[in-house]
Amino acid sequence: MHLTALEMECVDGSVDVGGLKEDEEGEQRPPSSKEEEEEMTKSREVLVGDNTSSRLLYSVEDNPPWYTCVVLGLQHYLMMVESTVSIPYLLTPIMCMAVTDPARGAIASTIIFVSGMITLLQTVFGVRLPIVQGGTHGFMGPTLAILALMPCPPEEELEALSYDQRTQVWQTRMREIQGAICVAAVFQVLVGCTGAVGALLRWISPLVIVSTITLIGFSLFKVAADKASSHWGISCLTIVLLVVFSQYMSEVPVLGLTWSRTRGFTRINIYLFKLFPVLLAVVGAWVTCWLLTITQVLPANNHARTDLRLNIITESPWIRVPYPCQWGVPIVSLAGTLGMLAGVLASIVESIGDYFACARLAGAPPPPKHAINRGIWIEGLGTILAGLWGTGSGTTSYSQNIGAIGVTKVGSRRVVVYSACIMLVCGLVGKVGALFIIVPEPIIGGIFCVVFAMITSVGLSTLQYVDLNSSRNLFVLGFSLFLGIALPVWMQKPENAAIIQTSVPVVDQVLSVLLKTSMFMGGCLAFILDNTVPGTLEERGMIKWRDQLSPQTQGDDTPLDYSCYNLPFGMNAITRWRWTRLVPILPTFTGWGIVQKPSLAQA
Repeated sequence: MHLTALEMECVDGSVDVGGLKEDEEGEQRPPSSKEEEEEMTKSREVLVGDNTSSRLLYSVEDNPPWYTCVVLGLQHYLMMVESTVSIPYLLTPIMCMAVTDPARGAIASTIIFVSGMITLLQTVFGVRLPIVQGGTHGFMGPTLAILALMPCPPEEELEALSYDQRTQVWQTRMREIQGAICVAAVFQVLVGCTGAVGALLRWISPLVIVSTITLIGFSLFKVAADKASSHWGISCLTIVLLVVFSQYMSEVPVLGLTWSRTRGFTRINIYLFKLFPVLLAVVGAWVTCWLLTITQVLPANNHARTDLRLNIITESPWIRVPYPCQWGVPIVSLAGTLGMLAGVLASIVESIGDYFACARLAGAPPPPKHAINRGIWIEGLGTILAGLWGTGSGTTSYSQNIGAIGVTKVGSRRVVVYSACIMLVCGLVGKVGALFIIVPEPIIGGIFCVVFAMITSVGLSTLQYVDLNSSRNLFVLGFSLFLGIALPVWMQKPENAAIIQTSVPVVDQVLSVLLKTSMFMGGCLAFILDNTVPGTLEERGMIKWRDQLSPQTQGDDTPLDYSCYNLPFGMNAITRWRWTRLVPILPTFTGWGIVQKPSLAQA
């Protein structure tokens, strides 16, 4: 059993398992030589750092035991499920669906199932980082614009319809959304397949990455605050538990037992609070809510009660298999497609920042251009599949799960693969998926407050490459962040909903969505200013940043290992065939000369 990342300290005659090596069972294949093992260790130390307090328990290539993966994967599922299922619950009333319609649960199960499929594709074949994929609120703007063109009939007319007739009413609207999502996502697929994203890396600087990632965290404060405000007491309890577990008790061991045929039972120390802080905090707060519910301390209909949504479990079927076009054949319209393009563009910009943030937290080198191309390509494919299956939204990388990597210090790809399998199971077994949907809302709000803060700090950490004594850099950074927050907040006010009047409705929809997206606004402003305002490459941090994008070596010329971004199979054939160098999504892609490292003299 590979026990390295559990940081187990053996006591009373146990055997040391602290290094990167296999045990007597031979379950993990060791490096082919001692020298190769030393090189891998040095490479990992450069990425993770020498400070033991910041060292990862599991980096991207590490494989925790299966039972650890199950629990950690469940933790990732809990992080994403509330945001994911909130999308169909927001959309179904606007699509004229009845409150008692069981199809609400079917749409929720569908989006969980599709998220599992895309997460599996992304981690295994896409960017190959531990990134969870799920429904995105970035498509809500154009979706609402499409539905505004198809208002619901008066409620008395809807109530007079039969079940089949009312089903036809909401399915017609769902098919309009599906068609717009599918066609708009083709653009994202083309951007990834052609390598256009990789070409942008020449102009995507540290200041652009800082603005984009930081605004992802800042823009989510309203979501976290809204959920936490449903019961601040429970939310604060969740926050306190998570902070105590992840920061104060991370080095406190819990006594456990391990067994092998050669040694028998051996006592070990397991750093449980470092591995599962989110899950432990959720369980602790959930038990508290249950006790307050059965003692009637919480009033009726309080969002912290555990019996508020129990009917979801009873009404959910045991097994239901989602399938493409289950609501009918998608309907394509020009206005809907162009409106959805805004959501696709925002998703691309956000995901590029997420890839770099996830690589940094997971102990991987910055993603090379072929991995970024593949990641965007898979996200586009995932959005097409989400449209065909009828989730009411596209898919994108989930920033909160990236933040969870920073809190738990677990960046293993295998953990997210297990999480994807849990999503697939929960999407198929309706009652199992419903069990996690009933987590009280203030608990989710408390978790979001901590995790979104982690995302923000990860974005700011990229400033280490930039000269912060430069007034030019301070202007670009401050202006991008300030306007990236201020303008979307102003645009989202109800009185400004129709403020953009170009006489072309499609253009109005596109501009409205773009101007309401903080990470898109801030990232674009930083992109334009940083590439037009005069400044040296060294001042802008481009020298050190392009070092990160170029093949790296340590001081002793030992190269960092980029093999974590290779495809899981077929690499021998891919490296032999010369034509593969021209395919932007293959690891042998030579690129367009965009990340050539300049010298200081050139700067």
